[in-house]
Order: sequence, then C-alpha cells, then structure tokens
Amino acid sequence: MLRANNNRPPELKSARELLMMRESGKLVARALRICRDMARPGVKTIEIDQAVEAFYTKHNAVPLFKGYPGKTPFPAVTCLSVNEQVVHGVPGQRVLKEGDLLKVDTACRLDGWCADRAITLPIGTVSPEKARLLRVGQETLQIAIDLLPKRRWWSEVASAMQRHVESAGFSVVTAYVGHGIGRTMHENPQVPNYVDRETRKTDFRLEPGLTLAIEPMVNMRRAEVDTLGDNWTVVTRDRMPSVHVEHTLALTAQGVQIITADEGAFDDEPAEQKA
Repeated sequence: MLRANNNRPPELKSARELLMMRESGKLVARALRICRDMARPGVKTIEIDQAVEAFYTKHNAVPLFKGYPGKTPFPAVTCLSVNEQVVHGVPGQRVLKEGDLLKVDTACRLDGWCADRAITLPIGTVSPEKARLLRVGQETLQIAIDLLPKRRWWSEVASAMQRHVESAGFSVVTAYVGHGIGRTMHENPQVPNYVDRETRKTDFRLEPGLTLAIEPMVNMRRAEVDTLGDNWTVVTRDRMPSVHVEHTLALTAQGVQIITADEGAFDDEPAEQKA
C-alpha cells in the first residue's frame, strides 16, 4: 500500500549489481516452476509452501516473506491466495479445486540481493471469465515491460496499465502497489498500477539503473479489498475473483531486463533435474 513519501530518490543499480540480482531472480523463477508443477486439484496450499521452503534452503537463499513483520509475523515463504483472495494469502490446509485461480507470490535474497515475482495459475479448467481476467492481468504486466524504456515518467506507464484493465471491464486494486527492490525487498520508489492525485505527487523519472517489482492486481468487479482475521489475507470486498502477476524488472540503457524471467533460469540445473 502507499506509504508516506520520504522524498529519497530511487536507488539505481550498476551492471554488476544487476547480475547479482539476476542470480536471485533465477532462484525465484525456479521456485515458481515447483509451484506450477504442484498446483493441481487435491493439493493443499501448505504442501506447495513447504516445497518452496525446502528449495530455498537447498540453495542457501533467504526467503523474504517468512517472518515479515506485522500484527503477527508472516508464517510462510510464499503467499498463496485463492480466487477472491487478492494477495498475502497464508498457506494452510486449504485443498485446491478444479476451477480455482491460485496466486503465488514469493521472494528471496541470495548473496545480499533480492528478487520478487508473482504468478496466477488456473487449477485445471477455469471459467471463461476467469480465463479472461487472467489474460488481462498478464497483458497489463506486459504493457509495463513494453513501455518502461519508451516513457519518461512512471505515471505514463501506470496510466496505460489502468486503461487496459478498465477497458476490459475490470478494476485495478489501489490499496496495494509495487516497489523498488535491491538489497532489501522494499526500496524506493513506490510503484502504483494506477494514476490519481496522490500518486502524481510521488511520480518518478524512468532512468537506467532502476529496479522495480511491478505487480498489477486486477479484480473482476470492484476494486475495494478487506483483510481477514489472520491479519494478512487480503480479499475482494465483493468476494469476486482477482489475479496478481509480478516481475522484478531492471531498466538499462539497452532496454528492460526481466530479473525474474524463466528464460535462462534453468540452464545451470543438472540434466536429471530438467527431465
């Protein structure tokens, strides 16, 4: 969510630092492949979380969500949010069912550098309207990737993202935003997926060295959200479905580098693990 503006500029990264971030990004991409492989009817969300935690432990990576401060520290290494749950879903005994939409969000630090990514997975066959919601969410993130090197100010990108969502008849969640990322998971600047009077006050210039976790959250109907009694799980107020997608992106003089891309993330795996 939007925080008070501390007026500090974004922290720009060097080419060497981006290489370090990419190594953590590869691990996040590989962790999400584990989630894709496990996300099917009959699986409990806690089982997916446990598999990701074991993966991070094996690779000496620090999971950034577990223990994250709040009224109660976040208890897991992934946020697993189903259907009307928008973000920050707590893994547990919930069993995935045919037709669910599962949002998976995870982040880690490796050798001092962070990466953060989220995907939305259809469980089995989903309804046509859920499938369209997912497609629009993915397109909205792609708009940001495409426009980052072509615009001067973030508000220009956010405005295009918002127009795409709303032209499809959906709504952008305004209670939560993306963020800068680097040595810590949450750095300046804040990265809203919409434009209004308040976000224009904290608009920022797009320049090489920026590293941003851009994460549109798209609701099927109303934008309003509530937080459940576990103090973490955010749900749509109208209990209609939502999707959430995210990449850690770096803006360079040559264009956009997707720090958490799948491409190239599995090249160093032993052959038996790729099979």
